[in-house]
Amino acid sequence: MSAPLKPVLAGNWKMNLGPSDAARFFDEFLAVWQPRDDRSVVVFPPAISLSAAREAVQAHRRPDVLLGAQKVHWEPNGAYTGEISARMAADAGASLVLVGHSECRWVFGETTDETVKKVRAVVDAGLVPVLCVGEKIEERRAGRAEDVVESQLAPVLGTVSSDEARSLVVAYEPVWAIGTGVNATPDDAAAMHGYIRRELAAAYGHEISAAVPILYGGSVKPDNAAELLAVDGVDGVLVGGASLDPHGFARICGAV
Repeated sequence: MSAPLKPVLAGNWKMNLGPSDAARFFDEFLAVWQPRDDRSVVVFPPAISLSAAREAVQAHRRPDVLLGAQKVHWEPNGAYTGEISARMAADAGASLVLVGHSECRWVFGETTDETVKKVRAVVDAGLVPVLCVGEKIEERRAGRAEDVVESQLAPVLGTVSSDEARSLVVAYEPVWAIGTGVNATPDDAAAMHGYIRRELAAAYGHEISAAVPILYGGSVKPDNAAELLAVDGVDGVLVGGASLDPHGFARICGAV
């Protein structure tokens, strides 16, 4: 599967909105958000709500709204209680998967090696990996932001071929800006997105690099989305808490 059309407006519900609430969300969201062919809208519900989200999107006949899984295990099946595989996510309606989200890394202890294996599993299942990278505040203050992002990005690029990179999405989410109400300045975002683009170009060449959407994530809200989306090199946003409000999320999706 190819990467979604730029710009990409993505909402990560995290541990919110069960199946009934997911259905209600889409009833409201799809009533105010009309189909557009010049951008991609993606929603990442919790795994338990993924099938309900698919049913709601199908009931409204809205193939323009894509769905994704928040995480997967790298194994195709087995004794991994509580986990889901990439192929299970696809069967439930996902076409994209978040991998390496900061909460998985820093709250649940996901290692870079595990992130690499998850990306590989997602690609092999024919889904689009959305690789999340980003530094903590102490790392930024120490002048190590690019080093940290490189350490998270390079191992993945080393396992994804040039052809496979055409289905890759990268999301820069500075850990210090997630859920804090503080977002990176336009200059911060432009600098890091430029760095990531150069790393992609070094790995795959300029043509493929230019095609990979690089999203910004971190305290994105309806009142700052337009400013962030106007930043050079920002191809979309990965929205957390603000994506739980169907009307607010529709405003973000229209902020390009």
